[in-house]
Amino acid sequence: MSNPSSSFAGNVLKLVTGSVFAQGLGVLVAPIVARLFVPETFGVAALFVSITGIISVVVCLRYELSIMLPETDEEAVNLLGVSLFFVLIITGISALIVFLAGDSIVKLLNSPDLKKYIWLIPVSIFVSGVFRALNYWNSRSKHFGRLSIARVISSVATQITKLGAGFAGFVSGGVLIGTRILGQIVSTVILAGQTWRDDRQLFKASIRWQKMIAGLKRHRRFPIYNTWSALMNTASQQLPTLLLAFYFAPKVVGFYALGKAVLSMPMGMLGRAVSQVFYQKASEAHARTGNLPKVVGEVFNRLVSIGIFPILLLTLIGEDLFIVAFGAKWAEAGVYMQILGLWIFFQFISSPISTLIAVLEKQQYGLFFNGVLLCTRTFSLLFGGMTGDVMFTLFLVSSTGVVCYGFLCFWLISKAGLPFITVLYKIIKYSIY
Repeated sequence: MSNPSSSFAGNVLKLVTGSVFAQGLGVLVAPIVARLFVPETFGVAALFVSITGIISVVVCLRYELSIMLPETDEEAVNLLGVSLFFVLIITGISALIVFLAGDSIVKLLNSPDLKKYIWLIPVSIFVSGVFRALNYWNSRSKHFGRLSIARVISSVATQITKLGAGFAGFVSGGVLIGTRILGQIVSTVILAGQTWRDDRQLFKASIRWQKMIAGLKRHRRFPIYNTWSALMNTASQQLPTLLLAFYFAPKVVGFYALGKAVLSMPMGMLGRAVSQVFYQKASEAHARTGNLPKVVGEVFNRLVSIGIFPILLLTLIGEDLFIVAFGAKWAEAGVYMQILGLWIFFQFISSPISTLIAVLEKQQYGLFFNGVLLCTRTFSLLFGGMTGDVMFTLFLVSSTGVVCYGFLCFWLISKAGLPFITVLYKIIKYSIY
């Protein structure tokens, strides 16, 4: 297996370059798309993404995370095989559920338009699962440039198709769903082709059922703890979309979806890149070099310095920004963005840092945290939904998110050996700036 080496900053730059282009293209076309499509169509697409997102995060039973950990490529490639095996199993189960209970799901979510596209759920789950497994395999081999290229091509295919369909008069929620799946398929096929070209000899020589079973047993803590932890974490992220649809209307879901997407876009662009490289670097530092506190401190410092100013700015001018960028009909989405700002900031910081749960093998604590997060999020949405006030509901969601993610971040950093006072000093310093 080819194994290119590079610095931490260089690897982050490779991923960020692709993410900047991909997300930047999304930012450029977003005002056009918002004028072509009405909020209700965004709501339908957001519900589809929420359902597939919850399932996709556990489609490998989290064995994809274990690919980074073994010392030998032979053991790691068998864990890749385990991950892909569970992708097939979970996809089959999801297809059966859609076939038997699709109508009930649509009725529960108060979105009749979703019925026409619900059969695409297993397709999206399968493609997403394959990409997820290959993503970690290529992270292990430090092919970050390859991952960046896949994201760029995926974004180009998605956005061009979306604009073309919109200008042609096809402006349903199905267009937004279909173009998203198209992007997933393109990036997965490209990544799979490049991986097979370079590593097929290793795959053929090393992947064996006995070794896959051995890896499955060795890393059983991932499905036992991390699967449920990730499921609850993702459910807590997607729960606002689902319960806003239940209590209010698809239009409200559309406002929330666009507002959160715009707010998360710049944060997610860098956060995912840093998270991926940080996980590889932290795994190496913890297992071999012993300089984990230094690695954690450097990453935390960069995250806070980069994230705090744009989030505070967007929190202040969100409504005006949306009116100018997307039109007056999206003003309410801008207000949503102002309410959710601090939550997105703490989520941005904790997302890369949370990979320390796997590095330090603290999966049981991650499970507990995500259980608490899901419970507080659920309570906020249920209580807020019963009041009938969308703004109050989102305020509760944002507040509980700040508390939970802030605690997780500080706790993991302290477990990594970085003094709490150092963490507090960084936040105060950049807040003052």
